[in-house]
Amino acid sequence: MLEIRRDAEIHAEEGGWFTARWHFSFDRYRDPNQMGIGPLRVFNDDRLVAGAEWPMHPHADVEGLTYVVEGTFDHADSLGNGGQLQPGGIQRMTLGSGALHSERNGSQTEPMRFLQFWILPDTPGLEPSLEQRQFTREDRHNALLEVVGPHGGDVVKVHQNASAFVAALDPGVEVTRAFEADRAGYLYVIGGAANLGSDRLGTGDAVKIVGAEQIRLEAIEETELILVDVPARYTPVGVWSR
Repeated sequence: MLEIRRDAEIHAEEGGWFTARWHFSFDRYRDPNQMGIGPLRVFNDDRLVAGAEWPMHPHADVEGLTYVVEGTFDHADSLGNGGQLQPGGIQRMTLGSGALHSERNGSQTEPMRFLQFWILPDTPGLEPSLEQRQFTREDRHNALLEVVGPHGGDVVKVHQNASAFVAALDPGVEVTRAFEADRAGYLYVIGGAANLGSDRLGTGDAVKIVGAEQIRLEAIEETELILVDVPARYTPVGVWSR
């Protein structure tokens, strides 16, 4: 089953120093029809003005994943980690037994945009930790590049049977991904336009994927996208906070 969600249908937040699209129920936004897919429970597209910061705040029992789209992402946490990521950078923070972290625009002159999505782990109470990698546009050029996976190695490891892929496609380039009956996914057009079968997707559009499906996406113009692949069914373990 494929369910297309148009950009205008997705919850919008405006905070002055930030703007955001919250795809699933999060913070004060509640929609019983939008509670995530399997262990994917949060998917936010966030933009911060120059120098803006979400100060230190706590979470537990989530795998917090951040993908940088534009600008400079500046990280700090209660474990003593810090550093910056540029566009194409991916970070996983295992918040497990509990930790604090902050997100800040590392530029005083330019805006910053990042995607943050939470996947619930397969084990409660994990020791908090951080892993991040910097990928380039060339790495994801005209291909689905895996940036998150359950086994680590060349990708950021997530404590769940889940993966995330990103792509930067030229016009006319096609990518495909097969989903088994027990899998689900979330496709998001970061920018550009593409055809999904007979349906045209534009910037900000998303697609829920549940069950056996073959996704075939052809770029109409230069297009950036992300695709998250997770188990279709998931029983929460432990306690998670949003």
